[in-house]
Amino acid sequence: MKRFINRDRELKALNDQYDAEGASFMVIYGRRRIGKTTLIKEFIKDKKALYFLAKNELEADSMKRFAEALSDYIGQDYLKNVNFRNWQNYFDVFSEYKQNEKKLLIIDELPYMVDINPDFPGILKWCWDERFQDENIMLILSGSLINMMEKQTLNYNSPLYGRRTGQIKLKQIDFMHYDKFYENMLYRDLVEHYAVTGGVPRYIELFDPQKELFDEISRLMLSSDGLLFEEPEFLLRHEVKEIGSYFSIIRSIAAGNHKPSSICADIGIKQTSIPKYLKTLIDLDILEREVPVTENNPEKSKMSLYQIKDNFLRFWFRFVYPERGRLELGQSEYVLDKIKANFVDNHLAFIYENVCRSELWRLAIAGELQFNKLGRWWNSKAEIDIVALDSVGGDIIFAECKCRNQPMDVDAYYALLDKKDLVPWKKETRKERFVLFSISGFTSRLLDLARTRDDLLLVGKA
Repeated sequence: MKRFINRDRELKALNDQYDAEGASFMVIYGRRRIGKTTLIKEFIKDKKALYFLAKNELEADSMKRFAEALSDYIGQDYLKNVNFRNWQNYFDVFSEYKQNEKKLLIIDELPYMVDINPDFPGILKWCWDERFQDENIMLILSGSLINMMEKQTLNYNSPLYGRRTGQIKLKQIDFMHYDKFYENMLYRDLVEHYAVTGGVPRYIELFDPQKELFDEISRLMLSSDGLLFEEPEFLLRHEVKEIGSYFSIIRSIAAGNHKPSSICADIGIKQTSIPKYLKTLIDLDILEREVPVTENNPEKSKMSLYQIKDNFLRFWFRFVYPERGRLELGQSEYVLDKIKANFVDNHLAFIYENVCRSELWRLAIAGELQFNKLGRWWNSKAEIDIVALDSVGGDIIFAECKCRNQPMDVDAYYALLDKKDLVPWKKETRKERFVLFSISGFTSRLLDLARTRDDLLLVGKA
């Protein structure tokens, strides 16, 4: 299912740069399979562009392929037989072609070019400074290796630093757009697919919506020839050294160790050595650091917990990675039975909380709720799934999310009432509201209660 969904903002950013007078230089980056090339192709479908996809090959082969693409772009067959000694010559030909017209040059998977020739960013710098910046040219550099893209295009030490006119870090698709991929799918099934595919367009395409989700998990993840069996290794292999250490940390967090001290105790490393690993995983959008939403100085908070931000990786490290030995022996049915038994309590319930956060933001955008900060809250005595704060007006929203097979009853509301006074934020002046989310709907008793209370909102799509 090749569909272009929920990239309107990014597409507009590219078109705005293209329509602007003079030169523009965009950087597009993000993890593998996130849809960078699809975005680029959607952008150029009605434009004349020189598009070049870099590969892991000899530089001479890259130059030959670029010459062929350049030849097709300007309509001069002789270029296919020209062997320039350096890249500048090819870029000179591009620059000199129809100088009064808008020209578009795209180099996709830039990190391969840097592997081929570490001086390639410096070559692009020279071309930009000496040629492109004074012409009606749009240059787009794209790549999947986040660390390298930032190092080669965005960081201060990069030859290209300060030259870009814009950048797009492409993220996962939000849950609120999943019904566009899976039309006519039941709400719970949408949440379950989101919990596994995590908003990554390529993963969404791989899972056949006409087949049972667990059968697709078995086909794609639990067989050594499955397309996603080793996917996390592909994601991390070129991003980090010591891939084993990173795998151990992510596996430990997936198993329920969220404090640095407990992670270190679990995998047997010194606590002084873990910050660099955690920072790298956060930079790669794999982990996120979480503190209670009411913390005044979150950067300095000692209550921080680390969560796996990516749904797919959370699932894979929770259910697939620990069972690799069994899977290599062909015991996929045993592993699948364990997944089915633990899927809701040990994975889906956590993801459903994120879905509810997304729904709260949607309600805020629609003007139905008022807040500007949202997150989980906890102390040594209790935990609340979601607390949303309006730091300007003083509103506070307490929310609970239940991912069960039974409808939510009134006990969930009264339990939330018992916990809300533990939250110290503006207790004397705040205006309190309550939101209850249930993936299986609500009992008649809770529905009746909600009709009598203006401060209680029920959200459920069974």
